[in-house]
Parts: sequence; C-alpha cells; structure tokens
Amino acid sequence: MMGRRVNLALAWWLCLSLVAGCGGEDSGGTGGQSAQVGASGAGGSSPNGGDGGAVGTTNGGSTGNSSNGSDSSGTAGSSANPGGSGSDAGGAGGSGSAVVDNPLTDPLDGPPAGNPDGTCAVPAEAGLEDVSNPTTVVGSGTPESCSAEAFIDAVAGGGVITFDCGPDPVTITLDRPAKVVNDTGPKIVIDGGGLITLSGGGTTRILYMNTCDEAQVWTTSHCQDQDHPQLSVQNLTFIDADSRGEDEYDGGGAIWVRGGRFKVVNSRFFNNVCADVGPDVGGAGIRVFSQYQGLPVYVVNSSFGGAEGYGNVCSNGGGISSIGVSWTVLNSLFSHNRAIGNGANPAQEGTPGGGSGGAIYNDGNTMTLSLCGTKIQHNEVNAHGSAIFFVSNDHSGNVVIDDSIITDNLGGSWYPTYPQISNHDDTPIDVSNSTIE
Repeated sequence: MMGRRVNLALAWWLCLSLVAGCGGEDSGGTGGQSAQVGASGAGGSSPNGGDGGAVGTTNGGSTGNSSNGSDSSGTAGSSANPGGSGSDAGGAGGSGSAVVDNPLTDPLDGPPAGNPDGTCAVPAEAGLEDVSNPTTVVGSGTPESCSAEAFIDAVAGGGVITFDCGPDPVTITLDRPAKVVNDTGPKIVIDGGGLITLSGGGTTRILYMNTCDEAQVWTTSHCQDQDHPQLSVQNLTFIDADSRGEDEYDGGGAIWVRGGRFKVVNSRFFNNVCADVGPDVGGAGIRVFSQYQGLPVYVVNSSFGGAEGYGNVCSNGGGISSIGVSWTVLNSLFSHNRAIGNGANPAQEGTPGGGSGGAIYNDGNTMTLSLCGTKIQHNEVNAHGSAIFFVSNDHSGNVVIDDSIITDNLGGSWYPTYPQISNHDDTPIDVSNSTIE
C-alpha cells in the first residue's frame, strides 16, 4: 500500500512530460502504445526532503538518486511521444466574465456554497455550463424515482445530466462510485439545481473519472494530456463519501479525477473522508491529476466544510489535493477541514507519513495556485500547512492570493514566508488586498 502511494505521488510528471500514455496511475503503465518509464526518486516535499530524483529514460534507464528517495526503472514501449508541457496557467481563461447564479446561498440545511463575501470576477470558461437541453434527466418527478442506480447509469451514459426529483431537496445515497466513461463526452455536466445531495453513505467514493483507466475506455494514446472528457459538477452537495477502501486510486474522498478538464461550481462538500495516513495521498473533497496542457481546475462559489461539524478529513488536503495540477479558486470557503496523517512527506522514520494541507495540498513541479475572494479558516494539521501546503519540487511553481482571508488555521510548522502556508522559501507568493494571520 505505501509503495503504491509513493509511486503514484512521484511518477505524475513522467506522464506529463515524457510519454504518450499511462495505463496505471501509480506505475506509469501502458496507455495504448505508449512508452513505460521508470518512476522518479522519492523527492522531498517537506523541509527535510530532497527535490526528487531524475526520471527514468524512455529506453528503460534507471532513475537518478534523490535525497530520501528511491529508484526504479522501467522498459520502453513502442512509442515515446512527448506529453503536453506543464504551464503555470492559474488565472482567468476564456474571454469575458460569467454571471454565476448560485442556488445554494441560503440552503435549508448546512452552510451555503461559497464565500458570501467573495466578489471576484469569474472567467467565462469557469462559469456554469448550459443544461437547458439535458442528455439524461434522473427521476420522473418524485424522490423515489431518483435512485442511485439511475444516477450511476446517467453518469456512465455521459452528456448533460439534470434531475427531476420533485420540488424539495433530495439525497441520493450511493453504494459504489458513479464512473465517467471517457468516450461519452466531450462535455459531461452534472447539475443538481441546488436541490440534490449525493451521499457516499459513509462507505464509498461518489464520483470517479480517469482517462488512463482502460476499464473506462482509452480514447487517445496520450491519456495523461488529453482535452476530454470535460467534467463539470455544479449546484450539488457531496456528503459522507469514504474512499478509504480504495487501494489503487486512493485519496479523493468524494471525487477523484485524472485527465481531461474538471471544474466545480456552486457546490458543497461535507463530512467526506479519505486515507487516514500516508504521504501525498489526500483530498477528502477532491483529488485531481493530469489536467490538459496544465490548464487549471476551477473551483467557483464552493464550500469545503464551512462550519463546525461539516469538515472533511484525510491524511493530507482536508479539502482538495493534487499532484502537478494548477487550481484557480474563486469566491470559495474552506473551513473546519483536517489533515490527520502523521510524519509529513517524505514520511519521517517510524511514521506512516502525512498530516499536511488542512485545506489545500498541492505537490508537483510547474503549477499555480490562484485564490481570489476565498476564505480559509479554522482548518487543522499535524505536520505542515495548516491552510495551504504548496511544494514545487523543481521550484518553478507559484501562488497568487487576491482579496482573500487566511486566518485561524491551527497546527503544523515550516512557514517560511507567511503563517499557515508551507512552501519552499523561494516560491513566489503574490499577495494583494488579503489578510493572512
């Protein structure tokens, strides 16, 4: 188990920069006719670790040595097309800005979706998707008609998914994850209209997309850098998910995504959990890998936790977690989430590792975390980054914080630039009109 997690955490950029495809998330396995490469050395993501070993060559060469790292080698496949280059695009994309009507500003139950004080403009591509002509409508007007099976089938069918479960809020409890099939897009939109809560029932992850999972259909020879599917979840609540039973694709309590594009708009994440311990594994709400051309995941008007008793919990990244991914987080709220692992990354001797990133955990190389109109409060860690853990192993990443509040997050150490944010001391952090204390 620990070996699988470490390999996944450290091989992400092999797929992005060297090879055409990746069959397995934590092994750099075959993807169509792509090359296999050796995993990188276990680089450090804490002040006690190194910066990561060199990658194995596409001819199966062994990896370079790294501080506190491990080496492995792989064999070449039949092709070695370059993957898309990572970018530090973390800002606005598309043209113009979107008006985002939020039906969850005053919900009947639980905290609202988003930071009510957030007023940052939303790029057009980060706004709500059009659901006026749905592919599938789950339900026929009653709560009973909105079954877990109907929802799981709808996700497998792809396209635009809406719900007709009656005029009142409805909870749909799943007994297994709904899984995106990669050839059913290119756009896959799930819109709850502010009335639908998807629950893992304390036993399962809720939603899964993986362009490099052969069982969900390979659609290109470069699964780690393809522009589809483009998954959007909007006007939804995700509760009581639990991915601790996932061995291969761990983390991502409520949602696990690899490849294509992904965004979240007007959504809430309450009481979701993932692995209790381990370095790098994380994201009780969401875990993401391998976004197309390094473009950012958008999180808009969304809440992770939001009040005492609603927080999400994982080894790392109580709210969100990623490896090698940029994020643009707008007008959102992270509070009362916890990173409960122990021993940081790389794991200190005698510990299982983890415990970093109370709200946000970002590890990788070239990436940007951009926050605007966002509040991060009352999150807690055991190791590093009570609010944010941001480690760019090759020192090429950056953080942008605008019109945001980061206060009263608890625990941890290694705060070289700002309190509650763990990062290498040469990481650029551009802060404007914000409070960090």
